[in-house]
Amino acid sequence: MDKNIIYDLGPQPLSGLMAEAGLKPADLVGNSAEQLTYKMVSRAVKGRRLTPKIQYKVLNALNKAAGRQYKLKDLFNY
Repeated sequence: MDKNIIYDLGPQPLSGLMAEAGLKPADLVGNSAEQLTYKMVSRAVKGRRLTPKIQYKVLNALNKAAGRQYKLKDLFNY
C-alpha cells in the first residue's frame, strides 16, 4: 500500500450541489438504480477517495434526483 496517497480530501462540491437542489443522502440512495448505500454517499460528501465505479453510482443518482446532467468533475475535486 502506498503511504503517499491521501484518502481524506475534505468537503467536495457534491455537498454544495446537493444543498442547492435540496437533496438529502436518502434522495440519492432512493433514486439510484444501482446499489448505492448511505455510507457511499456520506464518504463522497465528506471527501473520502472513492473508486471510479462508486463515483459513477453517485453521479448517476444525483443526475436522476436533481433532474440535471452533471459530470464527475462537477462533483469531485480530485
